[in-house]
Amino acid sequence: MFFRSWLSGCVVSTVFAVSMAMALAQSEVTALGRFGDWASYSYSENGRPVCYAASAPVKSRGKIGKRGEVFFLVTHRPEFDDIGVVTVVSGYAFKDDSHATVKIGGTSFRFFTRDETAWANGADDKAVVRAMKRGKTMLVKGRNRSGTLTTDLYSLLGFTKAHQAISKACGVSAR
Repeated sequence: MFFRSWLSGCVVSTVFAVSMAMALAQSEVTALGRFGDWASYSYSENGRPVCYAASAPVKSRGKIGKRGEVFFLVTHRPEFDDIGVVTVVSGYAFKDDSHATVKIGGTSFRFFTRDETAWANGADDKAVVRAMKRGKTMLVKGRNRSGTLTTDLYSLLGFTKAHQAISKACGVSAR
């Protein structure tokens, strides 16, 4: 699934809006709200809504020299019937032929990786979102090209409300 939205740090909305504007030159990003540690946004692509909830980690471990922006996204693209697509942007290129692991409560999910991005198997997207709504924290582990392990801890405080906001904005069920 193609994803071209880039978030520049969920903590400061102004920084986010500037970087999104550059990435989405054709469209304006609308902030739907901040909900705990999550924020929700929407924009129009080819006249169709795209909505997403995003958060940055509250804690990160792993010694990587230069690491870019790190965030987790849940995206609705109703035009393509892509609802609740979960994505990790690691801030570094993942090791070739590796995977990222996302752990919420007692459940772990294996994400496939490419460059700086990791995605759930499409069949797992709904299960990941369900677990995020029930959980308190989420742990994301991955390895960069040199093999260094990183661990990012995300708070799930506010995720359910952020997900409801993107679902309403994109006119999809918030299941």
